[in-house]
Amino acid sequence: FLKTGQFWHVSDLHLDPSYHITPDRTKVCSSSKGANASNPGPFGDFLCDSPYQLILSAFAFMKDSKQQVSFMIWTGSGASRRRVPVSYMLSLFISITSWASKESVVSQSLIAVFWMCAVPHYFCSLSQDQLPVTTSEVYNAVADFWKPWLTDEAINTFRKGGFYTQLFESSDNSQPLRIISLNTNLYYSPNSVTVDITDPANQFVWLEGILETSLQKKEKVYIIGHVPIGYLPYARNTTAIREYYNERLVKIFRKYSSVIAGQFFGHTHRDSIMVLLDEEENPVNSLFVAPAVTPVKNVWQMESNNPGVRLYQYDLSDYSLLDLWQFYLDLRDANKKNESNWKLEYILTKAYGIEDLKPESLYKMAKQLSVPHSTLFEQYYSNFIVSYDKTIVCEEGCKTCQICAIQYLDYSSYTDCINREATWR
Repeated sequence: FLKTGQFWHVSDLHLDPSYHITPDRTKVCSSSKGANASNPGPFGDFLCDSPYQLILSAFAFMKDSKQQVSFMIWTGSGASRRRVPVSYMLSLFISITSWASKESVVSQSLIAVFWMCAVPHYFCSLSQDQLPVTTSEVYNAVADFWKPWLTDEAINTFRKGGFYTQLFESSDNSQPLRIISLNTNLYYSPNSVTVDITDPANQFVWLEGILETSLQKKEKVYIIGHVPIGYLPYARNTTAIREYYNERLVKIFRKYSSVIAGQFFGHTHRDSIMVLLDEEENPVNSLFVAPAVTPVKNVWQMESNNPGVRLYQYDLSDYSLLDLWQFYLDLRDANKKNESNWKLEYILTKAYGIEDLKPESLYKMAKQLSVPHSTLFEQYYSNFIVSYDKTIVCEEGCKTCQICAIQYLDYSSYTDCINREATWR
């Protein structure tokens, strides 16, 4: 009899407190940057970041689902993309964590642990505008807020660079799970603070040390972060973090793949998977990028995403990932009916005909998606944009970017894939 556990994953809430319904659609929200909101309603608009009501509806849905969960991971980012004062960031952080507690998404004793990434709350990083290598007002304030739940060591590393590690000890399992919360915003391409710094805040050295200790102690690890590693599935030859940092992380994750049971990110606002292959192209790690709660897009973008949250199931004996349930809110329908009806979009194993979420299974799935004229890929792309518009298709160059980003995370193998697919097509 397989004993299982569950946890929620939410990402990119992007609260815009300026959101309000007004006849002047250029002033519905500051996040539209003066553009006409397309069809604003009580739960938001595709040109705006999240109103309070949308975020509250997501937490209410998780509460009302009555799922028995061990923790939640929150992979950033909390504030709207517009620049906001530090005091606002801190107030927002405290408000959101209070919502989760009030809505009893997880038990009060588990609401602990991570800024922008994770419940306990395992949160993973600050917004791109708060990226100091030395201590900062934001890091210190958040560290103080989480002091009741974090170890002294975790508090110290968080003050230093916004990253930390913490053991999650399940009452059903003698083997603890180590959660490593990386501040991948240090590696984010537009982050001018870390240009030409080989190891910002010494996070690489710290990460390898933690993973080596986990290897020696036979621990299992979940990696959480905001900005993902690998190549963006919608932009050819483009990594979300700088290529040098990406290559280094890929090397580290390959080396310690035996202890890493899963990796979880946000940032892109889209729903995607990646499979880390070793140098012999054997699948060794499963990576997941969760879609955003915010539905925002730029005026020039053809597509956006419906708001989404997800639930993972894992094996309590080794923390291997067994399945995920992706839920979403049809924003147009919710605004039309003035009610939030969050519903199941798909169950990953059933949608793609695989056994579980282990690397071997995801690799099998990736190969099925690569088949020419694959109806499975059509479904994957619809899920990628969280059922935003089922008439939108992804063909030729678009599909090439998707397929290569799923399977190849380092420069050499990704470039080979792009060139091979381009020649073949």
